[in-house]
Amino acid sequence: MTFAYIGLGSNLGDPETQLTNALQALAELPSTALVASSSFYRSLPLGPQDQPPYVNAAALLETSLAPRELLDKMLAIEQRQGRKRDGRRWQARTLDLDLLLYGEQQLEQHGLVIPHPEISKRNFVLCPLAEITQDLQIPGMGSVTHLLEAVGTDGLERIDQS
Repeated sequence: MTFAYIGLGSNLGDPETQLTNALQALAELPSTALVASSSFYRSLPLGPQDQPPYVNAAALLETSLAPRELLDKMLAIEQRQGRKRDGRRWQARTLDLDLLLYGEQQLEQHGLVIPHPEISKRNFVLCPLAEITQDLQIPGMGSVTHLLEAVGTDGLERIDQS
């Protein structure tokens, strides 16, 4: 079994419900257990600003699925929740699931790079990760705490889920 960290984001179709449903779908993957999930955070969109804010979170899975198999199952969850991929970056979406980390692996294959190549620049990824595992080390980049200190938390708002 390997620990895998997943980034979740949505800004269409009731984003909080989209993330809650995605967490449930991740928990139901074969040979996989949902170990932990972060709070939800509201963040400004990357790219075009004429779209709603995002809701982001992170999840920790324990899985025996291989990285590519896990990614394929994550893409299927996105599709079931209405995600349309048209090749354009930074567009509004019902659900975005990113495989951020898979154990301590560093991997580069077609359509799959681990750690996620933008992980060190995105506070909406680092903050939820730090909430789950404060001493998490990002292979080849350093600790999640130091990376978060470097980018700061401007534009992030923790959402009360009570």
